[in-house]
Amino acid sequence: MALKEKDRGKHDQIIEAAVKIFAKKGFYNAKVSEIAREASVADGTIYLYFKNKDDILISLFEEKMHFWIEQVEQVVSKVDDPLEKIRAFVAQHLYMIKEHKYLAEVMQIELRQSSKFMRRYVPVKFLEYLDLIGKIIEEGKQEGVIRQDVIPAIAKRALFGALDEMLLYWVLAKKPKYSMDESIEQISHLFIDGLRDRQYDPDRSRPEQSAV
Repeated sequence: MALKEKDRGKHDQIIEAAVKIFAKKGFYNAKVSEIAREASVADGTIYLYFKNKDDILISLFEEKMHFWIEQVEQVVSKVDDPLEKIRAFVAQHLYMIKEHKYLAEVMQIELRQSSKFMRRYVPVKFLEYLDLIGKIIEEGKQEGVIRQDVIPAIAKRALFGALDEMLLYWVLAKKPKYSMDESIEQISHLFIDGLRDRQYDPDRSRPEQSAV
């Protein structure tokens, strides 16, 4: 449902309040009244924008994914080399989560625990987010810098899975052993090294043929 401009602010206010309450209380323990109090609105106001608590969580997920898509696209569009785009994607993804601690807890823990009802809807924005990785890989294959045998549908999920697991570690660890920069470098290096076509010659229009 498209919101009028005057209602968008209150809608966003409720979403931000829900992020904090879900992170602090947990989705199942959180009450709509607590979200309303955090958002400084009446309990009934929540239902003008959302059907129920489940709807709040799903809306939160989709809207935050839309924001991430926009942010990552802006960063990646400034990079020419597909392999370096992988590094840019990894860095931007991790830094965005670092800057939004409560959101990280909701995305990494509460959504996992709420997977039963999350299966009822199609995560459109999440699939779009994965496709950003897939498009980078396809671009790299076309330019000859990424191996032709790489399957984008598998590679994009593998990369997101690595980032997802790293973020879960940061959320759960009281004192993480690895810094953000170390994690970005390690994950980027592993995937870039694995995707790179060793026969690629930048001075030629296509990969070199192996000597037989």
